[in-house]
Amino acid sequence: MSENTELDRAYWISWYDLEEINENQYLDWLHNVYIPDRLTKPGVLNVAHYKSESNVTHPGEKGRLRHTDNHDVASGDRYILIFTGIDAHVFADPPPSILHQNLSERDQKMLSLRLRERINIMVDEARVDGPEAKTRVGNTLSPCIQLGNFNSGDWRDEDELTSWYAQWRMPCMTKLEGSVATRKLVSVSGWAKHAILYEYISVDARNRRFLDHESHNPDMEAWTDKVVRKLNHAPGSPNLAKRIWPKL
Repeated sequence: MSENTELDRAYWISWYDLEEINENQYLDWLHNVYIPDRLTKPGVLNVAHYKSESNVTHPGEKGRLRHTDNHDVASGDRYILIFTGIDAHVFADPPPSILHQNLSERDQKMLSLRLRERINIMVDEARVDGPEAKTRVGNTLSPCIQLGNFNSGDWRDEDELTSWYAQWRMPCMTKLEGSVATRKLVSVSGWAKHAILYEYISVDARNRRFLDHESHNPDMEAWTDKVVRKLNHAPGSPNLAKRIWPKL
């Protein structure tokens, strides 16, 4: 990765929905007013805005992924907005809730169009480059991401979860065709303690290479199944999403 990319170690992530009737007006404001304003703050490095795909196929048998039944966790997931920064405190001084309270009446009206919004502030736990790392433009996140956000089923499972990422999943992504990078994140604010951010050159590349990438190693595939079944995902997680800003 480039020198600038190495600096983007913190993330302000918002998941939300929109009513279709409001999409064009909201997106025009977000991309031309809200985002440029946020990028003027020292320490904020970049931003990417994604729209989630529908009817996504995930590895493993149907029903393997478990989602929270806590109705206090907002369920929005059709849009994902990710700001990157040099550290988490860039997004905590002020935090998003206070920042938004102090925006103009028009800006607050546009923000109110977000439905079922959920926010996390996160930092890098680890990251690896994939074979397509050279395709990255500056420090902008890739054209396609898969973003999972979740908690472990039990705190006693944390050691195994961390070991699985370190010993198996992350090393696999360094060799997966179509992979730009993989970032394991941990939270400093928000419901989910963990996130995994896969970057791909395209949705098609992910679909062709990721789904059966473990089939050559049944033992490790079984370990993955054991780990994944214990996780407690946020609504809609993991999301496969295509970047809509900056435009492709």
